[in-house]
Amino acid sequence: MSLLEQIDKSRLPEHIAIIMDGNGRWAKEKGKMRFFGHQSGVLSVRDVVEGAVEAGISYITLYTFSTENWNRPWIEVTALMELLISTINKETKTLMENGVRLNAIGDLKQLPSRCVKQLQQAIDKTSSNTKCTLTLALSYSARWEIVEAARQLAEQAVQGNIKPEDINEELFAGRLTTAGIPDPSLMIRTSGEYRISNYLLWQLAYAELYFTQKLWPDFRREDLYAAIIDYQKRERRFGLTSEQV
Repeated sequence: MSLLEQIDKSRLPEHIAIIMDGNGRWAKEKGKMRFFGHQSGVLSVRDVVEGAVEAGISYITLYTFSTENWNRPWIEVTALMELLISTINKETKTLMENGVRLNAIGDLKQLPSRCVKQLQQAIDKTSSNTKCTLTLALSYSARWEIVEAARQLAEQAVQGNIKPEDINEELFAGRLTTAGIPDPSLMIRTSGEYRISNYLLWQLAYAELYFTQKLWPDFRREDLYAAIIDYQKRERRFGLTSEQV
């Protein structure tokens, strides 16, 4: 029986978030420049997204570029932006074939205008797809996101549109960049690191965390299926007892 056949389709995680880590180390192990690892990582993205659609996953969010990544060497950042543009151009057709809607979150105004243009075109073109929503976290920081949400609510309170006592979890979540998207049930991180790294801090409050030693360019849909199977073996209690669940 294949890994896909072992998955209980009635207990799927609705939303899977992934930290795609290890591109640089993968390239270094092969005596290549770091950018070679990023290029190879694109193949993993394609296979994992297609695998998610095949398994029936409704939402998948990829930590594509963090605000901290802007501090990397200029030549690497420039190459990553060019890779982003070329990948969006090449993969839009694949997204359409698989019924995937593209979305993006983060401080997108920090991206080069060419990136924003290509990204928006792909988002518009795939907007009617319904099988799966693929969200790219670009120039993203969870702390930035939380501060922005707090600032928006503060501005509304100052303007008299809301009262401080009106602010609750639902209202706050509605100001996050992921508003309208269910919180991840499962978070996967590759490369053997055991950190969340400023990723979806609010949204991951009750997510199951799955860590693998595999570097991202080696991660494929079978590895995604293995993570889902592991997720389905866990008891999700949300503060209740086993008997209550």
